[in-house]
Amino acid sequence: MATAASVFELVPAGQGTVQTSAGPVRVLPIPWRDPHTVEPEQLAQYITMLERACVEHPNNADFRTCLGMAHAMNFDVYKSMDALEEARRLEPDNFFAQLKYSELYYRLRALLRAEEETLKAVNLAGNAWELSLARKQLAEIRRLKREGTQKPAWTKPLNVPVVMLVLMTVISGILLAWK
Repeated sequence: MATAASVFELVPAGQGTVQTSAGPVRVLPIPWRDPHTVEPEQLAQYITMLERACVEHPNNADFRTCLGMAHAMNFDVYKSMDALEEARRLEPDNFFAQLKYSELYYRLRALLRAEEETLKAVNLAGNAWELSLARKQLAEIRRLKREGTQKPAWTKPLNVPVVMLVLMTVISGILLAWK
């Protein structure tokens, strides 16, 4: 059976399997770059292994970060967000937990929150490579904000448009009844 530690080692090219009680399971290389190269069944197996690792090691933020990434690859936003938030709670200074958390907001196009969270990752970067990852993401977020490709923030009340719609409906009903 694969130990939790062996599951998360970087997988050399051509050696992407781990022996489990159910047989060999393909392990995704870390960091995962292209979700289209992973079969859904393999991703489901990997998520199961990660969930088991999180139960066996409840205070390990790295396992929760990997689980959040796997759920994101599986397009399960809520489970991904939960796992990444738990990783950040367990280890507030974990760069990758913070970066992947901010990346999830970026991918959801919640750019204001993504920028705020990515700035936290910039501050947590421990070496030049981590800093370059966070800065690249921050630059992309700011580019998207400039180009206006973000979800609109509903900051204004809709009272006036609703009242106008009701008035127009009432007036049109009166005019139709009058004819």
